[in-house]
Amino acid sequence: MPRIVFDLVISAAEYQQYYSGAVRTVQVVSLDGRTVRFPANVLRHVIRHDGIRGRFAIETDEQGKFQRIIELARV
Repeated sequence: MPRIVFDLVISAAEYQQYYSGAVRTVQVVSLDGRTVRFPANVLRHVIRHDGIRGRFAIETDEQGKFQRIIELARV
């Protein structure tokens, strides 16, 4: 399963914009230099009281369709 690895830091206050729907997508640069956009709602299960902070991997199927997000490490 293809994997895109990236670091992400979003404060709890910033995430409120994503949660409310004011901001619908997240754009990151992966560790290998690719720019990747994905729906903000996939982050819901990785948010903590202080926001989102860590290294994550998005797994996709062979056609590039999102399958899941995995927290690899907390920062």
